[in-house]
Amino acid sequence: MTTATAAPERTAAAGIARRAARRRGRGGRIGAVAAVVVIGCFGLLPVYWLVVTAFSPTGDVFAFPPRLVPAHLTLAHFDSLLHTPKLVRYLVNSVVVSLVTAVLSVVVSAYCAYSFSKFRYRGRRSLMYLVLASQMFPQALLLITIYLVFSATGLLNSYGALVLSFTTFTLPLCIWMLKGFFDTIPDELIEAARVDGAAHRVVIHRIMMPIATPGLIAAGLFAFIRGWNDFIFALTLAGPDRQTLPPGLVNTYVGEFQTAWPDLMAASLVSSLPVVVAFIVLQRHLVAGLASGAVKG
Repeated sequence: MTTATAAPERTAAAGIARRAARRRGRGGRIGAVAAVVVIGCFGLLPVYWLVVTAFSPTGDVFAFPPRLVPAHLTLAHFDSLLHTPKLVRYLVNSVVVSLVTAVLSVVVSAYCAYSFSKFRYRGRRSLMYLVLASQMFPQALLLITIYLVFSATGLLNSYGALVLSFTTFTLPLCIWMLKGFFDTIPDELIEAARVDGAAHRVVIHRIMMPIATPGLIAAGLFAFIRGWNDFIFALTLAGPDRQTLPPGLVNTYVGEFQTAWPDLMAASLVSSLPVVVAFIVLQRHLVAGLASGAVKG
């Protein structure tokens, strides 16, 4: 085969390969878009149905076939929330327990994570793996033991029982998240501060903690959501006066013979707003904290 005839054949083959690559690229993009749409529908459809149920009249909620778009909108279910004083108490309990859990988790996990990240001592690695291994046990498995301990110490049916239990389960992830964040901070900052005569407490509180603010916010938001959403521990460890919103809503609207689904959906929508607002406001810090905490240390 001469050079003159081989060149057009190579050009044609290259053109065919480019067209095949473009088709594969378009097919890959279409597949990715379709996967995102399916996953988005799977995740957002329950939220959409919650909103539709909350704003639909009771008769439309139980209509068959069900309506994806309500024919009429009503605020009656939200108005009923204002005439249920128990929900206000549950809301206050959720705010108190979640905020205290977030603050306590951040304070304890920050010092533990700083110790794991910046100090070297005997047993450090074993302690780190012990903290990580605690996440392997189902939390419900410890419910009976925790109930007996709090009952013996007089903490049952109190804020302390909820705060201590929630903090216990949020600490491992918060510690590892903040350790990854502290690992990204150069040790030269600590050495420079020590050369200038700064004590360890000054280095921690005035240098390291301000730099680690995104990680602290991410850990605090995670602990807040954990305390806000918990159901089984809040139902078991807290009495009627200390229960938070998740078990409070169930006890209010779910009965043995009838469930007030529209009112329950309206209350669930209102109770989810604080977490949504907190996430939107702190989204930038949350993403930065999670990204930094993902760095291997």
